[in-house]
Amino acid sequence: MTTDLVVLPPYLLHPLIPTISLADVSCAQALGSEVYVGCTNGELIRYALQAEPDSTMQEPYSLLSRQNLPNTKPIDELVLIPYLSRVLILSDRQIHFYTLPSLDPVPNIKPIRHVETFAVDQHHLLRVTPSVHDTPSKLQPVDFCVIKRNAIALYSIYEDRLVYSREIPFQPGALLARRAGLYLCVADSQNYNVIDLHSAQMFPVLPVNQAMEDPTPVKPFIVVVGGNEFLLLSWTGASTLGVFITGEGDPVRGTLEWPSHPLSVCLDYPNITTLLPNGTIEIHSVETQAIIQVVPPPPDGDSDTVADQRIGLVASVGGYIVPFSEHSEKMRKTTLRFDRK
Repeated sequence: MTTDLVVLPPYLLHPLIPTISLADVSCAQALGSEVYVGCTNGELIRYALQAEPDSTMQEPYSLLSRQNLPNTKPIDELVLIPYLSRVLILSDRQIHFYTLPSLDPVPNIKPIRHVETFAVDQHHLLRVTPSVHDTPSKLQPVDFCVIKRNAIALYSIYEDRLVYSREIPFQPGALLARRAGLYLCVADSQNYNVIDLHSAQMFPVLPVNQAMEDPTPVKPFIVVVGGNEFLLLSWTGASTLGVFITGEGDPVRGTLEWPSHPLSVCLDYPNITTLLPNGTIEIHSVETQAIIQVVPPPPDGDSDTVADQRIGLVASVGGYIVPFSEHSEKMRKTTLRFDRK
């Protein structure tokens, strides 16, 4: 017996919420059957996949709730922690703590103020979410760092409380941070810096912009690849290089390269997915550093709809469900005949 297999590329674009206004969206995340959207006016919107979506539905996701944070400032970042059923929301230099999936404020935990950026331990984000069938047990805390103007504050969040640990003196100007275990990588406008949280030692590892004659600000990118390994992007003036380093600052693997500086970078191991300014999406292999797929930009004049506009990529650590109808039109019922013996 022979079977014709349909070979699909690693990634396909599929619209989830076509009618949402991208002008209002400042960040988004997804988990399971739900999508969470942070807006420029401080609104937090929750969508859920309908129970039995099909290919004819215009809106496979339905609106469940919409609410506002205490202020009307843009929501800058959403970090979902499925293991603890919590979400950390950065807005107006404050971290707010809400529950998943209901998006209720966590009682007895006040917002953390004066935040430049923050980083939840990637190892803890990858913890397996307890099943309802598991034997009830006390959940371990999730650690994260809050980078303030002159210090790095270390916190642990439990199911019912927030615990402050200590502070490490730090220089002003932090723009982005990512944490992997006891190593924290922080980018300012000049350099990527690695901090050993155990010894509190910091050292620069790579310039954000190697083209010193180019005064244009360059957006830094830090991706935790696994273990204590980071991917850092550096603009050379002619192209952008992606360098893999360890928490000790040692280079590993090969180097990635893009013709222009990406707008977004995401890890979906073993692949790195990037969105370029012209709308092209490139997918590289982490292991071989080779390009394994290129999604071309929308044709000229066809980018007026939400489905065709590409302003960013978001990686959802916990995974989510997508209604997918590709090749469904080729499926049909058939009758099978069995011989009785």
